[in-house]
Amino acid sequence: MSTPYPFTAVVGQTDLRLALLLNAVSPAVGGVLVRGEKGTAKSTAVRALTALLPQVDVVPGCRFSCAPAAPDPGCPDGPHEAGTAAERPARMVELPVGASEDRLVGALDIERALAEGVKAFEPGLLADAHRGILYVDEVNLLHDHLVDVLLDAAAMGASYVEREGVSVRHAARFLLVGTMNPEEGELRPQLLDRFGLTVEVAASREPEQRVEVVRRRLAYEDDPAAFATRWAADEAEVRERVVAARALLPRVVLGDRALLMIAATCAGFEVDGMRADIVMARTATALAAWAGRTAVRKEDVRQAALLALPHRRRRNPFDAPGLDEDRLDEILDRFEDDEPEPEPEPDPDPEPQGPDDGGDGPDGGGPDGGGTPEGNGPEDTAEEPPAPEAAPEAEPERHPEREPEPARGEAPPSPESAGPQEGPLQAAVPAADPFRTRMFSVPGLGDGAAGRRSRARTAHGRTVGAQRPRGQLTKLHLAATVHAAAPHQRARGRSGPGLVVRKDDLRQASREGREGNLVLFVVDASGSMAARQRMGAVKGAVLSLLLDAYQRRDKVGLITFRGAAAELALPPTSSVDAAAARMEKLPTGGRTPLAAGLLKAREVLRVEKLRDPSRRPLLVVVTDGRATSAGAVGGDPRALAARSARLLHAEGVASVVVDCESGHVRLGLAAALAADLGGPAVTLDGLRADALAGLVKNVRTSVSSPSHRKAA
Repeated sequence: MSTPYPFTAVVGQTDLRLALLLNAVSPAVGGVLVRGEKGTAKSTAVRALTALLPQVDVVPGCRFSCAPAAPDPGCPDGPHEAGTAAERPARMVELPVGASEDRLVGALDIERALAEGVKAFEPGLLADAHRGILYVDEVNLLHDHLVDVLLDAAAMGASYVEREGVSVRHAARFLLVGTMNPEEGELRPQLLDRFGLTVEVAASREPEQRVEVVRRRLAYEDDPAAFATRWAADEAEVRERVVAARALLPRVVLGDRALLMIAATCAGFEVDGMRADIVMARTATALAAWAGRTAVRKEDVRQAALLALPHRRRRNPFDAPGLDEDRLDEILDRFEDDEPEPEPEPDPDPEPQGPDDGGDGPDGGGPDGGGTPEGNGPEDTAEEPPAPEAAPEAEPERHPEREPEPARGEAPPSPESAGPQEGPLQAAVPAADPFRTRMFSVPGLGDGAAGRRSRARTAHGRTVGAQRPRGQLTKLHLAATVHAAAPHQRARGRSGPGLVVRKDDLRQASREGREGNLVLFVVDASGSMAARQRMGAVKGAVLSLLLDAYQRRDKVGLITFRGAAAELALPPTSSVDAAAARMEKLPTGGRTPLAAGLLKAREVLRVEKLRDPSRRPLLVVVTDGRATSAGAVGGDPRALAARSARLLHAEGVASVVVDCESGHVRLGLAAALAADLGGPAVTLDGLRADALAGLVKNVRTSVSSPSHRKAA
């Protein structure tokens, strides 16, 4: 086994290290969610924490790590004999992103359960993590049902496995730690709330600090054992302090004054529910124990708020987590400091003076590098708030070079008569308020990742049939299994009331649910879209569709086109808020290379098909339908755009055109584009959920029409 990087050698990252140690002192805090960019020592710090946890006393031979002093009465390996005990190090169990539900909670041998009536249970990762650490890297990429199971077990301290009336329960109390990169997508707010604490981390921008990160990393790689030896004394010191804080924790007093401060803080920040109050109370108590005190003080409440509240402040997926420290101090300053002078106490900073530096060193270190300067809280490293919160900018000036609105009955200008290919950029305008949109879906039955948009064959959903299992049986179809086994009972020598079941008789339930799709936005950013201040309404519509994609667990991509070319502004990603930020900052101007936008969409969809063949696409084209530039290809812009649209239609891509044309004179160009794409055209007003009740039916009808099948 390789020598792990020492926890005390991870310099800086004060909030991250403190949050981890507080959970080590009091697992009831509820775990830690670490958010930050790649290469910021997230995984390194979590893996290094294991060495600081005390040894665990277990019942010998128990697969569920029962404590000898108080064994679980419902343990599947019990009952246990009193007086037997063994000691082992605390474990850190990693949950892979692609793990199955059976790997997480354990699996029952259904064949033995039916044929022999015994509970043959193979423990999962929750059992392995009992009384240790369960670490989920990239927790935001886990399937929703796995996250639900995981957080329910963490909240209840037990795991329940039920398969066709056969159930097993075992204890599952662990320190839950998740890490994530917000650029790859956010967790749902209700799931964020289930993590006790959250920490924002970012790499230091100070050259001296980054140098120290590299120095320590290289020293570790040259000789891991020697590097660990240099930090052994510091590791032992922190380990002893964790043990002492655990012993002191039951004696810490959380007075009425501290409770009032906690309640006032949560109420002042309008936090939903009561979980935040409970987490803050447990965190403040752990902070006092870590500092060697038996009373909770105002500074404990303040630090608890900085760790427990930022991720509970989100109201929609476009909000960045954060906490206004000035507002926090204003609330806490209402409570006077009437406490006696404190006695001298240990430094609450968990990082001791290491052999490599004389004080608090630079941030990061370890295999992942990087870190944040000491003293930074979550509010200092939070993501930049998305553009919907920005103040409206001045109305852009009108330029004579910009493409004018055509007069009634006039065709769009040709490339030769429309002036220069590149018009001046107009300042980005703020988006209108988002609204609830109608639901668009891809026709047919897919096999993509679980989501909430289009019909698909999934592991969870309503049962629609049965089939022979492929690999491990997970969802038994009992009636089909009995039906398969019944004709062979006499030949198998059945003599009693039981049913003789063999492996070939087992049937897996076929289930139908919903999948997430790839929603690719192709947005017209040409000068005509800025006319009559339409772009604010267009951006609001796209943000509304992005919000819908977030709620339905889709991947999203963003293509914009203007001037003479199209640009992939955001490659397909699960980070819907990243797409919203790009959309909000989108400027307009220039001519309209509609064909270039459609060709770019075709190219992106082809590449994504190779990367993720099971995820079906939905193309959303946001335009007024004009085509005034053929880009680098040359030729008639409108004919080229129509040809590109028909190619997408022939390849079976489900499409929707959002018609942005406004005014009393309408040319119907977006509707003609929609006909070429084989999908419906809907106006900006028609996107709203209370309009166009037959919109989804139109999508399905148009895409699955006989002409579409013939073209495909």
